[in-house]
Amino acid sequence: MSAESKRPRQGQGRGGPGGKQRPQGASGRPGGGRGRPAGKDGKPGRDGKPAQSRGGRQGGAPRDRRQEPRERTEAQKVYDGPPIPDDVSAKDLDRFARQELQNIPPKLAEKVARHLVMAGSLLHEDPALAHQHALAARARAMRNGLVREATGETAYALGNWSEALAEFRAARRITGRAIYAPMMADCERALKRPQKALEYDTSEIRAQLDEGGNAELTIVVAGARRDMGQVEASLQLLEAENLMSKSRADWVARLRYAYADTLLAAGRRDEAVSWFHRVVAVDGDKLTDAEERLAELEG
Repeated sequence: MSAESKRPRQGQGRGGPGGKQRPQGASGRPGGGRGRPAGKDGKPGRDGKPAQSRGGRQGGAPRDRRQEPRERTEAQKVYDGPPIPDDVSAKDLDRFARQELQNIPPKLAEKVARHLVMAGSLLHEDPALAHQHALAARARAMRNGLVREATGETAYALGNWSEALAEFRAARRITGRAIYAPMMADCERALKRPQKALEYDTSEIRAQLDEGGNAELTIVVAGARRDMGQVEASLQLLEAENLMSKSRADWVARLRYAYADTLLAAGRRDEAVSWFHRVVAVDGDKLTDAEERLAELEG
């Protein structure tokens, strides 16, 4: 390096304008140009400008990072999830569901369980908020079958068919269970793929479903047949189920409603009216709009 290159430039090195010597700072090191801290050994930085000190912004007080919290990313917001009331406990989840969370560390499982409790309680009242709770649980336990099932159910309640189908597929891969088949088939139907919905109607899947599960699958498959213009085939499927069941389970009202609606589509109006009355007889929770349909038909 030449002697010329070692010489401080005007206003930036040891000498200020006119070559006068500047006073040293309290540390004993020479001051930089324009009152800013100089680099190591009093030399300017590579760009010719004095380097900043490690203490903070140049020419000001050190920055207190605590005063500037970073905004949470979208993924972090999903993980955080909505707030959970203090009185909601993991024990509010039923015993069998809690057993499904045993592959998760206890502390984490408690948080996941509380989100699942909220998802379940809000499913019909506020499915969007329920879905946020399910997503928060999934962010913590993505490889848990119960969590993926809950996420699928909340997505299904929202009408997010593709998302629901993906979650149910994940749950099935993890658990090996076929209980999700009726909702998976219904997602295919909602996505305008009735032929895909029919693929769930197998003896292997049927053998793994209880009476209610089989009835629910029949309702969906019969609907897919109707979508394909096969009304008579739809009626035959529904008639093979226990339409006169004495059970008060929800599937009975839905099965009878599907049958009444299909009778109407087949032009058998009087029979349809009779079956809509049978729906009302077992639909105390108003799961269907059978009463409104009767009001229209009976005028």
